[in-house]
Amino acid sequence: MIDMPLLPLIILLTSLGAAPVLLALPERSARLRTGLNLAVAAVKVALVIWLAWKAAHGVVYDLRLSVLPGLDLHLQADPLALMFVALSAVLWLVTTIYSVGYLERGPHRARFFGFFSLCVAATVGIAMAGNLFTFLVFYELLTLATYPLVIHRGTAAALRAGRIYLIYTLAGGLALLLGTLALWGLAGTTDFVPGGVMAEVAAERPGAAQALFVLLIAALGVKAALVPVHGWLPIAMVAPAPVSALLHAVAVVKAGAFGIVRVVYEVFGIDLAQGLGVTGPLIAVAAVTIIYGSLRAMAQDDIKARLAYSTVSQVSYITLGVALASPVAAIGALAHLIHQGVMKITMFMAAGNLAEGLGVKKVSQMDGVGRAMPGTMAAFTLAALAMIGLPPFAGFISKWYLAQGGIAAGQDWVIALLLGSSLLNAAYFLPLLHRAWFRDATPEAANAPARRKISLWLAAPPMITAGFVLVIGVLANAPFSPLEWTRFIVTREFNGGL
Repeated sequence: MIDMPLLPLIILLTSLGAAPVLLALPERSARLRTGLNLAVAAVKVALVIWLAWKAAHGVVYDLRLSVLPGLDLHLQADPLALMFVALSAVLWLVTTIYSVGYLERGPHRARFFGFFSLCVAATVGIAMAGNLFTFLVFYELLTLATYPLVIHRGTAAALRAGRIYLIYTLAGGLALLLGTLALWGLAGTTDFVPGGVMAEVAAERPGAAQALFVLLIAALGVKAALVPVHGWLPIAMVAPAPVSALLHAVAVVKAGAFGIVRVVYEVFGIDLAQGLGVTGPLIAVAAVTIIYGSLRAMAQDDIKARLAYSTVSQVSYITLGVALASPVAAIGALAHLIHQGVMKITMFMAAGNLAEGLGVKKVSQMDGVGRAMPGTMAAFTLAALAMIGLPPFAGFISKWYLAQGGIAAGQDWVIALLLGSSLLNAAYFLPLLHRAWFRDATPEAANAPARRKISLWLAAPPMITAGFVLVIGVLANAPFSPLEWTRFIVTREFNGGL
């Protein structure tokens, strides 16, 4: 029987321990590498399911390892952590399957999967961090582990993207380090506590509290791709499709958004944040990012660039919902953290299939691809309709709760913002779908049999995640659905702070 306090650590170590083994495997050991990757990913999913089941029945998981006096590496498995861990574990299993197919003929597979596994470990550490110090450690590990993946192809464009990625994310990491030290100095703790730890500091030094809030949100806003610190994300799309899916759906941008949730609710507390007058500017930044990302997406001919700017817009729904100071909006924000991940990973894997199977990388080349690759484009279409916000898909559920949360918070204009965003989503997704399904095939699509036939490893994952998009929308009120779990989080964790 596993010692319960160690279970979060074991979940972390499944991928952290696999990383050096994967890095050391010879390139020719394809079957061993594939078997190890899939086994570790499957074991992680099983352990997370066990952990979630126990936590739902009141079992508390809390592990502290002393590093410095007053600073602990603190892992906890609260409901919020479990939500992010579950998202990471499930989508990483799917992405691992996809990556095996995508890289089966490519170079540097040992390096790729070794750092890929490190990314899993870093994301799990971020999710289960019980204080800002622990969050910072894994946040920086994530930056370093993703850099080799961004530059995987080794081209001039990839190396340039990697440099820009490091400039942005290391600058954000430095700001987060300063914020962590400032929090420790001001509050005497970096612990995440529902309702926050800054009340006494804010009462005595409101200016310092406001400055700390701005510093922490700016630091986390880099990876969350908030305007104006979003520039790295579209450039990083030169990376392979599995890495793009990783950046957008599971790891990097979600780490930033997840950090914003922790800071607003569990460092400051939403009531205090409102009292300090910092939620209004945060709402404004989120609203600008939502519209800006959609407008830029409309102008992109490159499919992955269009999806990248879509992510800039869509992830800011999470920040918007957090800052609205409404329990209903909080449910919408947390649900969208999951829903957006499932939708966007589907679209990036489908885009990768179009590039691999047909050589199609631009919207202007997509004429007739739906008939050439019907399964892939059906998955993409379902995810795109969900992203627009059409019922009964996942995107509609989170947008509905965000709209209701805006009304509850007395911010009725949020409805207009969400409607406008959905119209812009339709403006950059529907023409793409029209080309794919209702135009005659381009030479690339017409000559598809002469190109690489994609394997089941590539074809199945986007169809699986597209099924998730449908199921979590249709069965939104079912027990243990993402929506029900976010309701549980808001009720159990944030009720006092909301």
